[in-house]
Amino acid sequence: MFESILTQIKAHERIILHRHQNPDGDALGAQIGLYHILKENFPEKEILAVGDMNRRYAFIAGDKEMDTVEDLAYRDALAIVLDTSAKALISDDRYATAKASARIDHHIFCEKICDTEVIDTRFESCAGMIAAMAKECGLRVPPQAAKALYTGMVTDSGRFRYDSTNAQTFALASFLLRTPFSTQDIYKNLYSDDLENVKLRAHFVSKIQVTEAGVAYIYTTKEEAAATGADTFTISRGMVNTMSDIRGIDTWVNFTETDEGVLCEIRSSLHNINPVAVKWGGGGHKKASGATLKSREDAMALLKDLDEVNRGICNE
Repeated sequence: MFESILTQIKAHERIILHRHQNPDGDALGAQIGLYHILKENFPEKEILAVGDMNRRYAFIAGDKEMDTVEDLAYRDALAIVLDTSAKALISDDRYATAKASARIDHHIFCEKICDTEVIDTRFESCAGMIAAMAKECGLRVPPQAAKALYTGMVTDSGRFRYDSTNAQTFALASFLLRTPFSTQDIYKNLYSDDLENVKLRAHFVSKIQVTEAGVAYIYTTKEEAAATGADTFTISRGMVNTMSDIRGIDTWVNFTETDEGVLCEIRSSLHNINPVAVKWGGGGHKKASGATLKSREDAMALLKDLDEVNRGICNE
């Protein structure tokens, strides 16, 4: 499946790795994992990684910092875009100026982004796809890469709880675990928390509301967000799953006002909510999607669409 990507890698001496903005554990895990795999197997090539950083998942990168890349470097480079379904989401849009481009992604297809694309929604994570590529192509996986990829798989599978997890997931996790690294280091970084963050989650739990159709939601204004002192990722994606394990709640959404619009993180344990996200200009997976809206009014209209999803499936 990955022959076309490997062919492009072999054909270029400079490879620049991209992923989506405000990276989650999977985006950063896939990028850092592929970075170290390419450094290990193609030491003669120049491998670079670009993009913004998320403090929550910075531990995945270890000592590796994002590279500063001059515009001219793209002229003869291969740009690889990871874990991204739409052009607007890519961190650093200079990928489009590269000599050649390739994409590896596990999201539902929204639009063509690169010259060469490998997209497979059967994978629980993009990190899992990178692990599969290494296995399929016989590439050596150094410890830094194995640890980053495993972390990406853990975060995007919800600790192997989401129904995207399958036999393939565990086979690839087993493949990565053949390389020695500490899973305890990963879990300590992911799940140990400061008291202030525990209190912050409690604050957001107190804000949960539920519609008549049984959709849980949190709405945070810009003023409320600023008062918490937390960054946007922590408030938006970081708090959406405070609603995930409430008995009787199958669909939930977290709205966060920002200068760029209202961020919507939509989740469901039962329903396909992706069409709602796509309707409002977003995308993602069947049960985990997102969008950015223009206003609170749009957010409430999206909430009504989620109500209809709940009612429609409940009436079947």
